[in-house]
Amino acid sequence: MPKVKVNDINIYYEIHGEGFPLLMIRGLSSDVYRWPLSLVKEISKHFKVVLFDNRGAGRTDKPNIEYSIKIMADDTTGLMKVLNIEKAHILGYSMGGFIGQEIALNYPEKVKKLILCSAGCGGPKSVPASEEVREGLDSNREGLSDEELLRNWLPIYFTESFIQINPDEVEEYVRRSLLAPIPPYAYRRQLMAAFSFNSYERLKDIKTPTLVLSGKEDILVPHENSILLAENIPGARLSLLENLGHGLFTPDPLLIAKIIIEFLT
Repeated sequence: MPKVKVNDINIYYEIHGEGFPLLMIRGLSSDVYRWPLSLVKEISKHFKVVLFDNRGAGRTDKPNIEYSIKIMADDTTGLMKVLNIEKAHILGYSMGGFIGQEIALNYPEKVKKLILCSAGCGGPKSVPASEEVREGLDSNREGLSDEELLRNWLPIYFTESFIQINPDEVEEYVRRSLLAPIPPYAYRRQLMAAFSFNSYERLKDIKTPTLVLSGKEDILVPHENSILLAENIPGARLSLLENLGHGLFTPDPLLIAKIIIEFLT
C-alpha cells in the first residue's frame, strides 16, 4: 500500500497502466475503493491512471484541522510533484470536481484536459439539492454504524430503479465502501470544505479543454449545475446521461470509460 508524504499528510495512492497520466479525484467521504474495477481497468489500457485518497478519507491521513478545497488541490499537485508528474489529465468527481476546478485555476500548466463529473460551482449561483437531500447530507452521524450511514446514502447516490434491479451491484458497492470508512470528524471537515467552495466568478478563467459530465437523475448535484459549468467555462463540452444519478460510474462503467477515453484521446 504505497503512501507518500505530501505537505502535512501521508497520501495513499495507486497507479494502474502506462502512458500519459490521468489523475482521478474522488468526492465527499469516498476513497479509491469506490472506483469500479472495470472502469479503472478499461481506462488504464490507454493512460497511466493515478488514484488516491483525499485528506480525511480512505487510507490517507485525517488531521482534525480545517480543510478547504484549495488545500486539497494543493495536496493533489503535491502528489504529482512527488510522483514526478509535470502535467496530467484531471478527472474530478463530485467534490473532486471542485478540486479539479481549483487545480485548473491555480495550476493551469499542470492540466492538459479536465473532466468534471457530477459537479457544480458551489456558492449561491449553484442549483441546490432538495431540502430532504441536504438534510441527509448534513445529518448527525454519531450513533450510527458505518453500514447504516452508507445504506442511508444509497437512495441519494443511485436511482431507485437501479437499486431495485441490481441488488448484487449495490451490495458490492456497499462492501467496497466499508473497507475504509471515513470517521465522523473527517467527514465533517470535508463537508465544510465543500460547503465553502464557490468558483462561479472564476469559471471564465478556466482555459483548459473541459468535459462536463452528469447523470440527468442526479438528486445530490442536480444536472443543471453541469449546464451552468459548461455555459461558463470557455469551450466546455457537456454530456448529460439519461437514467443515471449521482453514482454515475457504477451502473455502466464501460460506457463512462468510453466517454472519458474519447474525450482524452
